[in-house]
Amino acid sequence: MEKQIHPKVMKKILLSFAFLMVATLSAQTELDLITAVNLDSLSQTVREFTGEVATSVGGNSVTILNREEANNDLAGDYLVERFNAMDNLTVNDQAFNTNGRNIIATQLGKTNPNDIYIICAHYDSKADYCADDNASGTATVLEVARILSTQCMDNTIIYALWDEEEIGLRGANFYATQASNNGDNILGVLNIDMMGYDGDDDDDFDIDVRPIANSLGMKDDLVGLLATYGFNLNVNVVNPGTPASDHARFWDQGFSAVLVGESWENSDQTPHYHSSGDRYSTLDLPYFHEIAKLIMSYMVTKGSLVSVDNSLTMSSIALTSNMDNASYQWFDCSTNLPLTSEVSQSFSPTASGTYAVEVTVGSCTELSSCVDFTSLDADTFKLNMIKIYSNPTSSILHIEHSLNDDLAFELFSIEGKKVLETILTEKRTKVNMSQFTLGAYFVRITQDKKVFSQKIVIGK
Repeated sequence: MEKQIHPKVMKKILLSFAFLMVATLSAQTELDLITAVNLDSLSQTVREFTGEVATSVGGNSVTILNREEANNDLAGDYLVERFNAMDNLTVNDQAFNTNGRNIIATQLGKTNPNDIYIICAHYDSKADYCADDNASGTATVLEVARILSTQCMDNTIIYALWDEEEIGLRGANFYATQASNNGDNILGVLNIDMMGYDGDDDDDFDIDVRPIANSLGMKDDLVGLLATYGFNLNVNVVNPGTPASDHARFWDQGFSAVLVGESWENSDQTPHYHSSGDRYSTLDLPYFHEIAKLIMSYMVTKGSLVSVDNSLTMSSIALTSNMDNASYQWFDCSTNLPLTSEVSQSFSPTASGTYAVEVTVGSCTELSSCVDFTSLDADTFKLNMIKIYSNPTSSILHIEHSLNDDLAFELFSIEGKKVLETILTEKRTKVNMSQFTLGAYFVRITQDKKVFSQKIVIGK
């Protein structure tokens, strides 16, 4: 049976390093998360959500045939399960009338939990399939949630999927009215409705906006991100924007909101609108993918990554977290276990292996990549400069050296716990080992950047 990776370990990075080389491993950036938007993942969700392929709900193989009013409970259950499978989300299955149910997942901000950004789409339909309208928007909300739910964010992000948009924007109206009555501090609502069709391949898309609250500022931010990240898209700003989608209900309540989607402004919307001809095969997948990445760029920017640096610096003798003033726990990636007592910013392995550090700042915890550390590449003492005997030993360990300065002596258990440390001030030293339990240990002797390591055994 293969060993299971610690659940917080995102990936392994295997590194080798030469004599006294120092390597730094980078933390995830906004660009990393934008790049993580996966077309295969988007496509699979669209195909499942439109009934093109079977999926699983409640442990059963099912086909979501359509999502029309009073016939979309299966679709709602699917969305609840998808959100519940993600980390750091609180899911609200919000019934607002006999048939209508909004599916809402909240990722609470670590720094500013009352500052709220919403990414949303409607999930109901007017006919069978309806891939563009609006499985495309639904899949994008789920994809953004899949990626960002693994991150610590300064601000709260709400991933909202509205019901009964097609019969009067009812789900969004219910939520927006409640939010207004509650005084929710919603700073931006990014609504996605039909984002997968580009019939003339010109890469045009629309941002629908009106001068309500900070909606124009949201538009400006999106346009700025186009240039920042070089998305292969051309923007049409529509002002006054259409009131015919869910963002309008937030305008009604005085909230900042925009609509992002394919170019109705240039009459380049799907010809299969509100019909069963709106199939997955009609989508322009690269275009769909590019708009999804633009949307991710806005949400990760506004959600704001918590400044927990989970990167490492590696030298020939130690691993060091690059995050100061935090709490630390080092892990052995090969066993998936924390290393007892290794809770300092730096860690000096006593044996070659694969290690990671878990960094906690406030309520936010992130795990570094796993690093392959080879202690044999350290700058070692010349032959016969240091001698250790008897080995195995039952009582006294003798240490002799021919060096002029003092040496640092450390003794580690096989689990990596430091059990003894002292300074060797004499050229001949006796260390009493009878106080320790029988078994294998590692001796580590250092001076400046030189290191001597040896396995010893305490026996009878």
